[in-house]
Amino acid sequence: MSDQPVPILMYHSVATAPNEATRALSVAPEAFREQMALLADLKFTPVTTADLGRSWRAGAPLPERPVLITFDDGYEGVHRHALPVLARHGFASTLFVSTGWIRGTHDMGGGLDTMLDWDQVRELAGAGVEIGGHSHTHPQLDQLADDELWFELLRCKEIVAGELGARPVSFAYPYGYSSRRVRRTVREAGFTQSLAVGNALARRRQGPYALQRVTVRRTTGAEEFERLVQGRAIARTFARDRALTKGYAMVRRARQVRRKAIRSRV
Repeated sequence: MSDQPVPILMYHSVATAPNEATRALSVAPEAFREQMALLADLKFTPVTTADLGRSWRAGAPLPERPVLITFDDGYEGVHRHALPVLARHGFASTLFVSTGWIRGTHDMGGGLDTMLDWDQVRELAGAGVEIGGHSHTHPQLDQLADDELWFELLRCKEIVAGELGARPVSFAYPYGYSSRRVRRTVREAGFTQSLAVGNALARRRQGPYALQRVTVRRTTGAEEFERLVQGRAIARTFARDRALTKGYAMVRRARQVRRKAIRSRV
């Protein structure tokens, strides 16, 4: 069975003047327009996360040059700036919402910049954007106790279903962090595929709950973007990110061990 690699692009904010909290992972509207035009010129075919999951589960062929365009968190610029560009090209995409950050009844006040409201999320869904889950309050899921983890997943799923009338089937881990326990719980919560970060191309052999993405940020120029979607020089581009991630992973594992020890003594 083919293990054709697929670039999954991870966006966050699309904004002209992002705040400091989101600047590094934001993309200027003109850069986003240029990147989508480049995908069209290179004959890529965007598919949703659900489409990719279904295809790989069934062993069904994907379109020529598939790519995924994904957005995390739920920033207002996805509706204001990204949606018109996606609609112009007829591009599919997936938005992963942290339900406690979306403006409205369920807002917990943790959003990092101006967030979408539920009317805008419904407009995105109506335009063909897949809406996936991204937890309720955007915590590091692998650091949570089991009951907290279940709450984050089920509350997110419940709110999306209630607001949109359809249960989300795709999930993205906040910060990209997961563990075997988290991935198992995401599956048991009813999500059929989930995305990490990893900064590598996605492959079927990664499994449906650990699919890797590449980060698009404010410093990503046109030439670098073209290399990313074509799978060239990705390891070199993200070498520093990988080193930092490995170091921080050791710290986080130590914290998790300490928390487990403390809970076992209580």
